[in-house]
Amino acid sequence: MSNAKRLDESLKTLEEGITKVKLIMDGYPASKLVTSEEYMRYYDCVYRSCIQPPPHDLSAELLQKYHAVLDESIHFKVLPFLKDKSGTSLLAEFLRVWANYKAMVKCLGGFFLYLDRKCSDQKSSAPLKEVALSCFQNRVCCDLLPKLFDAALLLISQDRREEPIDRSLLQGLSTFFWENGGPQKGTYYYMFEEKLLADTNSCYSRFASEWLFSYSSADYILKVERCLNDERGRLSQYLYPSSVEKLLQVVHLKLSGETRSQLIEKQKAENLNSTKYQELLSRCSNLSIG
Repeated sequence: MSNAKRLDESLKTLEEGITKVKLIMDGYPASKLVTSEEYMRYYDCVYRSCIQPPPHDLSAELLQKYHAVLDESIHFKVLPFLKDKSGTSLLAEFLRVWANYKAMVKCLGGFFLYLDRKCSDQKSSAPLKEVALSCFQNRVCCDLLPKLFDAALLLISQDRREEPIDRSLLQGLSTFFWENGGPQKGTYYYMFEEKLLADTNSCYSRFASEWLFSYSSADYILKVERCLNDERGRLSQYLYPSSVEKLLQVVHLKLSGETRSQLIEKQKAENLNSTKYQELLSRCSNLSIG
């Protein structure tokens, strides 16, 4: 068999593996689709296609194939399922397709591992994992990000009003943001944190006004104490520690720092025992948020 014929057969075999891997986007586990023996056979197909001397070296063609698989998967198995969705249903579906996409990329990366190393050594392409992340970000996240932010902020608002929510959705989205850039300025997580800080500022400004009107000064202080403890418990379930502390500082400022003079006036009007009031006020001011 000629060298060209062997390469052609090798690519056909690889195509069989790619067809199987695409089924991961439908929720099938990779372990049920590809055996360890098949895994090595598909890896070998890529390896043999990449070590040929020019013009038989198919590295460029295989890289194009890798890009094509990502584009096809997003076009047919991601975007249609996110179209016209919002709120909780959008978050749930987004996390589902993202999990499937990650699993597919991991399996596909095993097939193309030699190509990945070759591209890295020759600096002819970004690492294939980065290529896959960029593809998802550019094709999916660019347009969808505002809706994801809005859906997450709505859930957090409902959580603060003690309405039942699925916190795992917020945890999953937070993890997605972190995996796609971490907390650095300009990343998804950074942008989400900035929006959440602004939303928290507005939210607790409203709460402060409502509670000052509805509660006595003593009950207000006790309410603030409970609120800070509850807020820490909530946020710790779906945000990273640095974000939790930033948000608690905003909550403390809005409920305690900026209302101190109003509380003093309210206490005087209520003729509350000054000693008892000062104890409560000191307790509120000294609440640990660190």
